[in-house]
This record gives sequence, structure tokens and C-alpha cells, in this order.
Amino acid sequence: MITNKITNEEIARVKGLGFLRDKTTEDCFHCRVITRNGKITAAEMDAITDAAKLFGNGEIAMTTRLTLEIQKVPFNNIDKIIQFLNEKGLETGGTGAKVRPVVSCKGTTCQYGLIDTYGLSEEIHELFYKGYHNVALPHKFKIAVGGCPNNCVKPDLNDLGIIGQCKPILNKELCKKCKVCNVANTCFMKAVKTENNEVIFDYEKCNNCGLCIKRCPFKAVELQENGYRIYIGGRWGKIGERGKPLSKLFTTKEEVLSIIEKSILLYKEQGIKGERFNDTIKRIGFENVEKQLFNNDLLARKNEILGR
Repeated sequence: MITNKITNEEIARVKGLGFLRDKTTEDCFHCRVITRNGKITAAEMDAITDAAKLFGNGEIAMTTRLTLEIQKVPFNNIDKIIQFLNEKGLETGGTGAKVRPVVSCKGTTCQYGLIDTYGLSEEIHELFYKGYHNVALPHKFKIAVGGCPNNCVKPDLNDLGIIGQCKPILNKELCKKCKVCNVANTCFMKAVKTENNEVIFDYEKCNNCGLCIKRCPFKAVELQENGYRIYIGGRWGKIGERGKPLSKLFTTKEEVLSIIEKSILLYKEQGIKGERFNDTIKRIGFENVEKQLFNNDLLARKNEILGR
């Protein structure tokens, strides 16, 4: 189809720059502004507001993946708004078969947050959204960072999701065997129970939210390990499926970043055009994928993979 003014080729080209055509007009597009981790400064918000007034219709919409869309930017204003936003340190984009902008919850400041979600998300943005911006993948690759098992940003419905973890352990020497156990009574997962005057932890049920660590007045529940749970192969949309967690609990940010990079490289090398990461994992097998992610062969062949 060709509009009165703009060809399909031009529509596709500007989509790659982050401009999605408004179906209600002949020549207007919605300008997608990347927020890095869902958080922007007041000065950046002022710049986006000014851009909406100068180059759009004065309206701004929020997307489900924490980017902002300046509404109804005429085609002739696209180059102007890109230049204006770039001068303010902002960028447009977020479309195409590549690493998409990362989504983060407010775990850094939330009372339930177990990791610095804003900081981690910004690093992921720099390393993989920007660092891999020119790397074509079989399909889009979405990443989400959640601060705790409350899963507010649904990390396990993304191609790769990260969830903050706080693994507890019972110190039996400090346990007073109270008749009414605060820990057992407040565990949402029912992972703690009392039986024959003994406190029993079911670590298979425990989701590592860490709330129980603060519940015992005698400090019988201690922190065993802080870390990150990584899910791979989630997806949402026409076909929805939860991702599957890797068997290891990662304890350092560096490990997490390494797993992300290896996942992207594996998808680049072994995915088929048009296939989601979920389908790639099913086709070659989860255990096979996990084995590759747990060694460094993909990183050793990084230049070879990216050169294809």
C-alpha cells in the first residue's frame, strides 16, 4: 500500500528509527523515546514535552514497555525531532528484530526490592540495547528486570527475565520452637510449617522473597544467599508461555550480564529467521541451551558469530 505522500519503503525505514505510523492520519507517526530503564529526569521530561509541542500534537503516550511516544509527528518533522532529542541526550528507537529496550520495576527503591533494578537495567541498556543495536536477530529479544518474586514487570514472560532473590536458611540453634511461629503464619508460599513442635522449611516451595528473614523476633531465619534468578524463553502476545528458570542461582551482576550476552549470541547463531527465542530453545532443547550458557564457548566465538 502507498499513502498519498509516503511509500511503504519510507514507512518501514522510519519504523526502524522508532516512528510508528498513526493509522488515523495520512502522514503522521508516533515517536518512540527510549527511557533506558523506565526512569527519566525532570530535564528529560521537559525536553520530551517541548518536542511534543514543537513537532507533534502536544500529546505523549506511555507504552507497556516503559517508553514514551510523542503523538502524531508529521513525516517532515521526523529528522527535526530526532536532532532535537539527541541534543538533549535522548534517543528514539525500540523496534525491529533486535534487542529491545529493557523493562525494569522500581526494585531499587521499593520496600520489597532485593536488587538494584534501575542500575542493572541501565547497564543492560548500554551493553546490549545500544551495544548490540546493529546486530540483527531472528526476531525481537525482550529483557525485563524484576526486583523480587512479586514479578510486577513479569520477567518470566520475556525472552530473558531477571528476578531478585533472597535465599533464607533456618538456624535451628536460634529457633525457640514458639507455639505460634511468626514465620510460618506469614509465609505467602506456605513454604514454612510447624510439625511436632519443629519448624520445617520446604525450599522447593520457597520463592526466595526474603520476607521471612524479618519475621522471627529471635533471628532464627538468616540470609543464606542474595542473588538473581534468570528465566529464559518467556513470551507474551498471540502465544503466551512462561519462561523456564536456569538451574543456578547467580550471585553476581557480572554472571548475569554474561548470561545475557551468551543468550543473545546463541539466539543469533542458532535461531531461525522469524522464530522467537522460546521456539529456538524448544527446538534445540533446554538442557542443551543451559549447557551452552554455563560455559564460555559462545563468548570465545563472539566475533565469529557477530560476523555472520
